[in-house]
Amino acid sequence: MSDLYLECNYGISGDMAVAALLDAGADRTALEKALASIPVKGFKTEIKRVEKNGVFCLDFNVILDSEQENHDHDMNYLFGHESAEHNHGHGEHFHGHTHHHSEAEEHSHAAQHEIHHGEQVHYEQVHNHEHRNLHDVLEIIDKTEMTENARKLAHKIFEIIAQAESKAHSKPVEEVHFHEVGAVDSVVDVIALAVCFYSLHVEKVFVPFLCEGTGTVRCQHGILPVPVPAVVNIMQEYHVPLKITGERGEFVTPTGAAFVAAVATEFSLPKNFVLKKIGMGAGKRDYGVPNIVRAMLVETEEKNNPENQLTSAFHDKIIKLETNIDDSTGEALGFVMDELFASGALDVHYLPCFMKKNRPAWLLVVLCRLEDAAKMEKIIFMHTTTIGIRMSQMERTCLARSECSVEVFGEKAEVKVVDVYGEKRFYPEYERVSRIAQKTKKPFGEVYNKIVNECACTK
Repeated sequence: MSDLYLECNYGISGDMAVAALLDAGADRTALEKALASIPVKGFKTEIKRVEKNGVFCLDFNVILDSEQENHDHDMNYLFGHESAEHNHGHGEHFHGHTHHHSEAEEHSHAAQHEIHHGEQVHYEQVHNHEHRNLHDVLEIIDKTEMTENARKLAHKIFEIIAQAESKAHSKPVEEVHFHEVGAVDSVVDVIALAVCFYSLHVEKVFVPFLCEGTGTVRCQHGILPVPVPAVVNIMQEYHVPLKITGERGEFVTPTGAAFVAAVATEFSLPKNFVLKKIGMGAGKRDYGVPNIVRAMLVETEEKNNPENQLTSAFHDKIIKLETNIDDSTGEALGFVMDELFASGALDVHYLPCFMKKNRPAWLLVVLCRLEDAAKMEKIIFMHTTTIGIRMSQMERTCLARSECSVEVFGEKAEVKVVDVYGEKRFYPEYERVSRIAQKTKKPFGEVYNKIVNECACTK
């Protein structure tokens, strides 16, 4: 199993990242199957080789029909200029587009620019788009055929974008209706990202920094500086390193930034690594620099060391949050647990304890990534009566894992595969076992064991 190094020296958008992952070996068949199952009309996709600055790259293009078209390549307008001469050579990544936007712009961007970055007087005359909120988009994802892990990642990417837009516009997430998240091309891009990413079965994701351009971009509220508020909010919330280049234009779109925030595990490269495969994803506009994202599958020196290979494990750092709660109902604590998991917690559990005056209480323990700690604290303070949370940073060792699927009783089941010192162990996804048991009227244990046995026979 390899690691993934995303080189974003010239920005990143959803469509650029999809193309790079595909070029690096992502499962194209799985992608096409997922795209065909999206319960939305008005689009088609095209994958082809293109040349960028003399380099041949892969291009992933979401082509919208006339009713969905959003004119996301109108760079004169997006960059606040009225004449084409002012806009020469800028903007490929620029979101303002939602359409198959280009490169750094990504659907999300694109979309965002339509609503958040597009003057309504200009766009309302040419757009007749359906406005979707986050709930609408998540329903579309839930009806799309993909693995559970891919589905969770697609949810997370859209939730990151929605939170960033919510903060930018001072509105609750549920009140944010935007093309940026709801546009068809944005939905397609994010689903494609999630499916491609998980088909590569990588352990760690290295993203040293994102490079952004300079200048301005037009939005509903006027002309804003690059990077736009949604991108700034994502970079701040998830502590993603940012470099500002001297190039004019918007290189990082909200979708590109959200994808990095959702999958990055390291913001620095290992000292030594071996390149196994390189994928290059093209943007759709022309700059003075190569409009390309590179996705590199790498093996670190640690993995190449035979002694380390025997452990079949990797190490990382996490945050542990804990607090004592003595005046909350079991139902309320269950709600808090669900909210924490939905927001990215790695683990949540309660332990019975006794506080001063021998009062019975619960010790809430949450494990999460560093970038999610503030979000976890907010949920705990908002939904419990605690007035203090303890935090500590910890190191952990995790066994290498991957995914597979098997068919039992005529139903497909997703399975987590864990490598324990060279031995494979299989852990069927609970939700899938439960659904199969309910549908077939067979005992849960029988379904579970059948799945494990099928995995053992095909490993």
